[in-house]
Amino acid sequence: MAERLKAAVKIIYQMNQIRNFCIIAHIDHGKSTLADRFLEITKTVEVRKMKEQLLDSMDLERERGITIKLQPVRMDWQGYILNLIDTPGHADFTYEVSRSLAAVESAILLVDATQGVEAQTVANLYLALEQNLVIIPVINKIDLPAARTAEVRKEIVNLLGCASEDIIEVSAKTGKNVDLVLQAVIERTPAPKGENKNNVQALIFDSKFDDYKGVVAYVRLTDGQFKAGDKVVFLATDTESEVLEVGYFKPDFKKAEKLSSGEIGYLVTGLKDLSKVKVGDTVTLAAAPAPSLPGYKEVKPMVFAGVFCKEGDDYPHLREGIEKLKLNDSALFYEPENSPALGIGFRCGFLGLLHLEIFQERLKREYGLHLVITTPSVAYKIKTSNGKEITIHSPQELPDQGQIAEIYEPYVKIDIISPSEYLGNIMKLVQENRGEYLTTEYLDENRVILHYQIPLAAILVDFYDNLKSASSGYASLNYEFFEYRLADVIKLDILVADDKVEALSTIVYRDDAFRVGKKIVNALKEVLPKQMFVVKIQAAIGGKIIAAERISAMKKDVIAKLYGGDVTRKRKLLEKQKKGKKKMLAMGTGKVDIPQEAFMAVLKR
Repeated sequence: MAERLKAAVKIIYQMNQIRNFCIIAHIDHGKSTLADRFLEITKTVEVRKMKEQLLDSMDLERERGITIKLQPVRMDWQGYILNLIDTPGHADFTYEVSRSLAAVESAILLVDATQGVEAQTVANLYLALEQNLVIIPVINKIDLPAARTAEVRKEIVNLLGCASEDIIEVSAKTGKNVDLVLQAVIERTPAPKGENKNNVQALIFDSKFDDYKGVVAYVRLTDGQFKAGDKVVFLATDTESEVLEVGYFKPDFKKAEKLSSGEIGYLVTGLKDLSKVKVGDTVTLAAAPAPSLPGYKEVKPMVFAGVFCKEGDDYPHLREGIEKLKLNDSALFYEPENSPALGIGFRCGFLGLLHLEIFQERLKREYGLHLVITTPSVAYKIKTSNGKEITIHSPQELPDQGQIAEIYEPYVKIDIISPSEYLGNIMKLVQENRGEYLTTEYLDENRVILHYQIPLAAILVDFYDNLKSASSGYASLNYEFFEYRLADVIKLDILVADDKVEALSTIVYRDDAFRVGKKIVNALKEVLPKQMFVVKIQAAIGGKIIAAERISAMKKDVIAKLYGGDVTRKRKLLEKQKKGKKKMLAMGTGKVDIPQEAFMAVLKR
């Protein structure tokens, strides 16, 4: 009895020394740099191994200077165990942020001293408040000449309603005052709570696949202990397994004897079937299963595109690659798709275009796959004339016009934060894209938040670029799904050399079809390579051509060998060449290989 009491006291003492927290901010406000300084101060990483963006383990993250995946790390400082989760800042990876927030008790809200509160700052703050987290406000980049520290301090006070003295001013680059942030984490973050009675349970907030270890689950323990050899069950899939290894992140895997209540760590499951471990699931002991923990809201993909291999025999590798990425990216949706033109592939759903771009690049780098990605579209809901309701994810799935009673498209709520001097330009841009004005809020006398409702399709492609142009780069954008609304849209087909190219089809507003069709054929004329024959490019609705362009044939200089002499000899050779080109076009030998740039040209119309 005394031994059990001692063990319980020891666990409670250890839990009181644990602090679980994450960093949230708008993109480029310095999250990863601040995390680097934390690792240096706490001596978690040796000086010789230290490098910039240490927690951004993907090459892609380093090249682009953005965080794509959440990354946990455990630090020991002043007798405390500090578990940090570094999160992405881009709107397309908000789901990564929401999962991180469910595993911690506090969040450092980081704001750039030069840019102030931005759209993702507000969005991520609301996510943290929904989880009832303690917010630790921090102003970063105070060393820059353009820093507006006093103004940004006022913005944060207005946003949070906190006291001005609660805000910490730091320079993550130089390390100034970073130790004060760690001190605030210890003082302000509540210790994790856990019963430590009969329940043994942990929430899976991420996972990855290792060729040797199988599925590795990233977990936050709420109660009890896990150790190697424990028989566990994953409640959502009712899958049993034996824990091969437990440990925590330093930031690489570091093996441990056990993981206890309140800790963040990993379990090596040994499972090879990737579908058995789901993010948001509860893992518990098979002998005495505990109740399921509240998981995460099911994420809804917003953008859909077909993914096909350039080489047909790569399909098994594509399937395997997507399955492994899905384990590491729970916001990804996929289902098999068969296209007469492109063969077998997958219809994939993403949270945005950056998400799609990263997905494509990861498949290329990590699995050596060369892909054809069809023009992305949003999910439309259709009421058919016989009363059924269907959801389509691509233009190819659109039924014949006679079978459609009504089409509904997704609308999103957008928040745009900008200096007030650009209000006119921004309002004009949003209205041109069918946006509906809601309200305006003032952060201070110079900065405003504009709230609009707008079709998701309108902001899918180049809206963000145009917004940056309209505001000289100062505006920031956040969006979230709102509802489906009635829309007057039709399918626009693209024909190249009289062949309908399914992958280039797109859904457009009826009153905008001619303008879009003209833009697409002009864009394709610039990117399609010349052939030995004239290539016709046409945009069509039903059987009616609404826009057309031609790419002239590649010409061999057939009169190069002639010099001087009778001009009729030259004419004869040119006429012979002309007849040959006509014959090629008439025989339909004009098969054109469509490069990936053509799909991007249609996308960026």
